[in-house]
Amino acid sequence: MTNDIEQVKEKFILHWGEMGSLWGINRTMAQIHALLLISEDALSAIEIMQELETSRGNVSMALRELIAWGIASRVHKKGERREYYTSEKDVWALFRTIARERKKTGT
Repeated sequence: MTNDIEQVKEKFILHWGEMGSLWGINRTMAQIHALLLISEDALSAIEIMQELETSRGNVSMALRELIAWGIASRVHKKGERREYYTSEKDVWALFRTIARERKKTGT
C-alpha cells in the first residue's frame, strides 16, 4: 500500500511539474510546489532537496519565486533554527493567485 501511495505521489509531482510551463513557471518550481501542496507538514529546503533530488540552489531560487507568487510561505517551527515551507492548500485560492500572477507578467 505504501508503495502505491509513493507512486501516486511521484506521478502527481511529475504531472504538476509539466503543468507549470502552462502557468509560466519552470518544471522544478512547479514540482516543489506540488510537493508542498500534498505534504501534511511544512518541509525544510533540505527535505525538498532530498525528496526531489535537486540542488540547493535550484530549491532556494524556486522557493523564493513561489513565495513571491504568493502560493508558498515560510513557516517557523518552535525550537527549530531552520526555515520550513508550505503551500496554500485551498485549490480555488491557489488558482486565483496563479491567474493574478500570470496577468501581472503577461504569460
